[in-house]
Formats: sequence, structure tokens, C-alpha cells
Amino acid sequence: MTSTHRLCRIGGWRALLAALFLVGFAASRAASAAPFTLFESGQVRPLALSPNGKLLFAANTPDNRLEVFQVAESGLTHRASIPVGLEPVAVAARSNDEVWVVNHLSDSISVVRLDSSGGTVVRTLLVGDEPRDIVFGGTGRKRAFITAAHRGQNVPFDPQLTTEGVGRADVWVFDADNLGASLGGNPLNIITLFGDTPRALTVTPDGSRVYAAVFNSGNRTTTLNEGLVPDGGEAAGGVPGPNTNFQGVRGPEVALILKHNGQDWLDVLGRPWTDKVRFTLPDKDVFAINANANPPVQVSGPSGFYTGVGTVLFNMAVNPVNGKVYVSNTEARNDLRFEGPGIFGGRTLRGHIHESRITVLGPNGVTPRHLNKHINHGACCAPVPNAESEKSLAQPLGMAVTSDGATLYVTAFGSSKLGVYSTAALEADTFVPSTANQVELSGGGPTGLVLDEARRRLYVLTRFDNAISVVSTTSRQEVAHVRMFNPEPASVVAGRPFLYDARNSSSHGDSSCASCHIFGDFDGLAWDLGNPDGVVKANPLPIVPVLPEFGDDPTLGQDTSFHPLKGPMVTQSLRGMANHGPMHWRGDRNGGDNGPSIQPNGGAYDEAAAFKAFNPAFVDLLGRSAQLTSAEMQKFTDFILQVAYPPNPIRNLDNSLTPAQQAGRQFFFDVTSSTNGPCQACHRVDPNANPSAGAFKGFFGTEGKSSFDAARQFPRVPHLRNMYQKVGMFGVAFPVGSVPADPFLGEQIRGFGFNSDGTIPTLFQFSSGFDVALTNPGGIPHTPEGTLAKRNMEQYMLAFESNLAPIVGQQVTLTRTNGAVAGPRINLLRQRADAGECDLVAKGRIWGQELGFLYLGGGQFAGDRQAMPHVGDAALRSAITANSGALTYTCVPPGSGMRIGIDRDLDGVLDGDE
Repeated sequence: MTSTHRLCRIGGWRALLAALFLVGFAASRAASAAPFTLFESGQVRPLALSPNGKLLFAANTPDNRLEVFQVAESGLTHRASIPVGLEPVAVAARSNDEVWVVNHLSDSISVVRLDSSGGTVVRTLLVGDEPRDIVFGGTGRKRAFITAAHRGQNVPFDPQLTTEGVGRADVWVFDADNLGASLGGNPLNIITLFGDTPRALTVTPDGSRVYAAVFNSGNRTTTLNEGLVPDGGEAAGGVPGPNTNFQGVRGPEVALILKHNGQDWLDVLGRPWTDKVRFTLPDKDVFAINANANPPVQVSGPSGFYTGVGTVLFNMAVNPVNGKVYVSNTEARNDLRFEGPGIFGGRTLRGHIHESRITVLGPNGVTPRHLNKHINHGACCAPVPNAESEKSLAQPLGMAVTSDGATLYVTAFGSSKLGVYSTAALEADTFVPSTANQVELSGGGPTGLVLDEARRRLYVLTRFDNAISVVSTTSRQEVAHVRMFNPEPASVVAGRPFLYDARNSSSHGDSSCASCHIFGDFDGLAWDLGNPDGVVKANPLPIVPVLPEFGDDPTLGQDTSFHPLKGPMVTQSLRGMANHGPMHWRGDRNGGDNGPSIQPNGGAYDEAAAFKAFNPAFVDLLGRSAQLTSAEMQKFTDFILQVAYPPNPIRNLDNSLTPAQQAGRQFFFDVTSSTNGPCQACHRVDPNANPSAGAFKGFFGTEGKSSFDAARQFPRVPHLRNMYQKVGMFGVAFPVGSVPADPFLGEQIRGFGFNSDGTIPTLFQFSSGFDVALTNPGGIPHTPEGTLAKRNMEQYMLAFESNLAPIVGQQVTLTRTNGAVAGPRINLLRQRADAGECDLVAKGRIWGQELGFLYLGGGQFAGDRQAMPHVGDAALRSAITANSGALTYTCVPPGSGMRIGIDRDLDGVLDGDE
């Protein structure tokens, strides 16, 4: 019996058929498949067991699905694969037949209802930007707690991105029994916490208290602007030495990293600079929430938060017996300086850039435990593997505690191992690192885990191969390995380990590129990674030309060379590097003189050559005994240049600009503000440039050229796609243009702002550096109109263009009862798909069948069965109303609609026919 014959027997199909028209399917979409869009989202809680222990739920992040496995003594049996939102990173089972999934890129929660034939999404909740984790707490565990950034198009408030002292971490709380009738659900409360973007949650056994952890929480470090540091080096009370490289060439005057000790801001020499910093960092890392309160709120007073937990917080677990909270984290050592061997400059950070830890929170306060205390950091660069490196556990992520509270299991993402700890020994710091207490995991990159004590097993998701390892807690061995479907290209799978694998990257086995570039992004810190043993290098980069009235020298008489002492620079993201030319703030990682410097990808603009120029960092910073081979570095390059930026969460979903943003954009493009012309002269915006680059076409604030900077160094023009991520530092002790120094502004959530060294708190102050002055006669005027222009430009830059339109990832679920509220949202998704900003897919259940649809344009959808006729939008909506079905519409990256909507494996046989 054909698919059409089966469907004709189900009520509602005949009524729908009248609204359909038949056209050839194969020719209409055969050419639409595009390369996989790689976001590299970090999984937080990717596995969950049903309350009765009979089902295992897994977030299939690259495939945008929830995988369901039957659990038995004989092992795992795959039962269902349920489409959810884009980039699912966390899963929580509310009951044996209801599962909630956190969709990181879709800014949504999928509520999945299971039955004997599989399952479907019955409700989509809309939350803040980039949600990461979910737990159920409160009385009867009926309340859902979800972490999200304090921003996004779905939030019902102004995020106040330009206001000081505002928390940027939200916990959304829903009553799971009463989600409300609004489009995105009615939260009981949105709890704003005084930290940056949150990540992990955990809950006490009785559900009464929920803990929320800030992701990149910082470590009370900041950068003091070069203008506040005396010139002349250490001898003049300025930057600590060495102030030259080994050749005696004096370095540029640079900024200074400071760390707060609870009373003063100190540099690496212990000198106080407190009067030069106009804010404090309370460093609130983990927050306690009263889950039973109506509505739930942060616990008041000092017991409502913990400080000094770690720099990057990954996950948490509660000991069910003693109530202590374990926090997996890494602690950065960015208050110290330099890479390289330290022959001329003394001790460097080589081989010891951070520490992997589990911090214990309890009645006695905050007690960090260094997992790799066996490492001898006085020695470096032994070939790997070695006896020391094999004991190390790098980047601890997921954790589980046994019901008797005696044993803690932790996944070491960068070591491809599972660590086993006595909780008593961990708390007392008497544990001894040993391979005897570690379990090798064949798939690599373990993220989340769940404990199945009834069967004496652990289930661990291994992200490198997108699979689940089954581990015996009795033998402490992997006994099975079950792969999930993975749509990622081979180049992604082969190259990913080079970002994370600390066993291969560092002689001590504890560090990798991902130590700072967290999940391919950044750590929110500045580092002074100059190399006193380095040489001065020539700068081959093309330079933005100046206006004719300023002469024909684009350098304005400055030295353009790269000195190895570069001063503090904030960590840059590894997202979106393709098509954007040389790398690092100065562009000192570049393609050199390899042919003419033309875009795309020629000479100094060659991104592949530029990324390969990072290879020395494996030795000079991570402490590896040798660089990667050419073949290994090629695999790493092929992977990392595919990582994409997410859509901008500040820009309107219809891609329009507010009046202030539009006015700021016009000024950005049209008004001369420097010797180069308008902002656009350096920060080129051209989304359609270089169409041959495919998904990575376009320029979003830079085309890769250098531009002058009289204050410090000769910088490469940076892109502007992630300005909204850097909000949270306010207070500067020096005037910028016509803007005076700030007064003391009190507690803030970040120690680093804008510019290469992170010393400019706001984009308004950055733009004020182009105010009219003797050195900048074409700049922004000192008038109310000039101030308004800068305010408008600030709004525009926060909503800056990016590779993907804001609509990508957005969802809505249509059911029999919510057509009135869901209809306008579906119309919006259709309109943006018609505009070419996304592909639109619809997945769900109609006529008792699991179906998928791909929007073809013109109001028509193609189904996931060859024999199924195309269906009109109105008829598809009517079918849901008439048949009590549920259909979730999702805007997906352009070109991915066929794969996500109707042909999962792109083999030409539609999903419904397989």
C-alpha cells in the first residue's frame, strides 16, 4: 500500500486534497542541499532517564532531534527519533511520557509527548537568548527552571544593554501544569541574576532549592587602559618588565591586567592601581533560588550566591546525602603573562594556562579542588602520551553522584575519560590522581552522563562521534557504544578533536585551544600573551587608505611591524573566521606574502594559511613537545573554518531596524568620522560580497585590512558581529573624546569591554574616540546631534548584520486550539523564508502520522513522501485544526531545509518512504 493510499484512509485527508495541486517534486528541490551549518554549541545536560528507568533520552545536537532508547539488561535499543529545535543541548524528563528539550539556537523549549508509536512536540515555549539547561523543582517538581541570556527577541522586557549594573543572567520558571495560552508560554517568573550568561542548573533532592551557575563568570580581572599606565616601562612605574624582546627592541606602550584581591586592584608585581578603576567585580558565580516561593526568587542575603567558584563554570551536581554542591569548572591564570620558553623574559604561562577543577559548595564555604594536582608545572614539553599526562583530566563537564552520596562521576571532555572520585576524598582534598580511577571512552569528547544504579551502569554521551557509551560501574569499563545518526560532514568529525583534545595538545594533558576558546567561542577574558623570546615581524597586510586631504600615507607615519610584546588582548572567538582574512587582533596570523593580497582568500587574506599560522601556539602556549603535523593542522583548519556565528539576538526577527538603529546605520555608512572616512570605510559591511564563499560570503565589519591606531599597535580591523556579547563592563577613569571620565559606578558583571584590550566599557565611549579633535578634524562634532549620532550607532552595532538572519532557528508549534496566536508567527516565518533568509520546515503529527514538510515558496509545502502531493499553507493549518494534530514550524539555515525537513540523510529517498 502506498503512502497516499494509507493517508487517504485517515480522516481529513480527502478534505485536504481539494486544496492541493500536483507538481514534480524531485526537480523542485534537488539542488537546494547546502553544506552543514556548524554552530558548535556546548552540550549541558544531553542525557536523561525516565523516572521508571525504562527509557533513555539523548539530545542529538547536530541532527536537531531527541533520540529515545529502550533500556534493558541487554543494552540500549533505539525506539524513536523526534525532531525538536535547532541545537538541542539539554534534556529533562518530567514523567515517563513527557520530555522537555532545550534548543540552544532556537531560543525555545520543546515539550515532547511520547506514546507507543514514538512522540511529537506538543508545545514550544519561547525564552531568552541561547537557553542552556533545564531542571524541574519546587513542590512536586512541577516547576521548570531554564537558563538563558538576558536578551533575545522573545523576551518581554528591555534588556537595558547600555545601562550599568544590570544582571545578564536569567532563569525562566514555568508551571509545567499550566503553561498559559500565549504564544511562547506564560512564565511564573523570570529571575535576573547579577552575572553574565548562565549555563548550568542543579536541584536539591526535595526540589526546594535550585542552583544556577554563570558560564563565563570571570575571576575578578580587568585591564587598565594604556593611557592610565605611566610610559617608560617598569623603571618608570609602568608596565612590568621585560619591556624589550631578547634583541633589545623596545615594545609599544600597552595596557595592564589587574586582579582584585578583595580590597585592591593589583598587577602581576603586587602594585595597587585601585584609584584607577571605577567599578568592582563581586564575582557572583553560583546563585541559590527558592524553588517553592510564589513566584520562585533568588534566596535573599549572602546565602543567595557563592563567589570564587571558578572562571568558567560548566556543570553542577548536588550530593543527595550531605547537600553539598559540586561545580565543574576551569580557573584561568590570565593575571600572569607571556607565552614562549621564558629564556629572556623569565617564567611564562607555557603549559599552565588554567586548571581543571571541581569546586565544593557547602556550609564551610567555597573549596576548589584541582583535579590535576599531580602535575609538575616546573617541567614542560615532554612528548605525549606520558605518565603524567595520562593521569590528567581536562575540561570537566557533566557529573553524577550515587544515591548514597559516596561516589562522584565526572566526564573529562578534553581527555575522553570518565573520572571516578570518592566524595569524601574530594571534599577533603585527599584524592590521588590515578588512571585506576578513570574510564577510557572510545568515542571521545564526553559531555553529559546519567547514572543507572539499578543496572550498575552509566550512560555517557561522546560528542566527538555523536554516540552513547555504556559503562559498567562494577568493572569500570566501557561495555557498549551506540552511535546516533550524525549529519555532520567528515571534515567536521575528523577536525573537532584538535580543538578540545588536551591529551594530544599539551605535555601535561590538561590544556587545549578550547581552554580559552570555549566551545569555539571565547572566555570573556584578556590575556597578555606576548613572547619576549620572539622577533619583530613585518606586517604584510593591506591598509585602509586615508582620505586625500590627509595625504597618501595610510599608516600616518606609524611603524606597522608586529612586536612580540603586544600587551593584553581579549580572547577572540573562533566563529565566523572564514572570508574575513588575517587573524588575531593585529592580524599577525596571516597568509603572508603568499601571492597577491586579494579577497577572497589570496595572500594575506588567505584564512586557511592564517589559521595554520597558529600552530606554534601548541608549543609556545600549551606546552606540546612539537607542533601538529601538516596533515593534522589541515584537519583542524578544515573544521574550524566551518564554525558559524548564530543569528544576532538583538535585531528584529523580520530583519528590520528600529528608528534609532536605522539612524545609527546611516551615520555609520555616510558620515565622515575619521581620516579614513565614515565607519564603513574601515568596518566594511557587505553581506553579499564574495558569493563564491557560499554560506560564509559577505563582510560584517571587516574585509581583513589593517587600520592605524596611534595609541598602541597597528590593528587589523575587527568584525562587529558579536558586540552584544561584550556588554556588562561600565566605568572608565579617563575621558574619551568629549566624554568625561566616569565616576565610581559600583558593582558590574564583566571586567572587560570593547577594543582589543577590553578597556573601553561601551560602544558609545568607543565612538567618542572619534570626536572632533586636532588630530581628527573630520570626526564626530561636540554637539547634541553628535551625541545622539553616537547613541544611535551604539544601538546599530548591537544589532549588527551577521551571516544568518535573525529568524534562523525561530519556531512555533501549531495545535488544534492555538491557531489564533500561532498564526501570525507562522506568517512571519513564511515571509522570511520567501525573502530568502531561511528555509522553513514543519515537523509533527497529522492524521495519526509523523510527517515532515518543506516550504517551497508561494504558499506551498512539499511532504516527506514521494507520493504525497504538495499542500497549501492554509490547507496544512486546517488539517491540524481538524485532526487534533501538532506541527512545529522552524526556520532553518538556508539550504538545510531538505535535510532537516524531508530527507534526513540526503540520499534522495524521502524520510516517509524509508
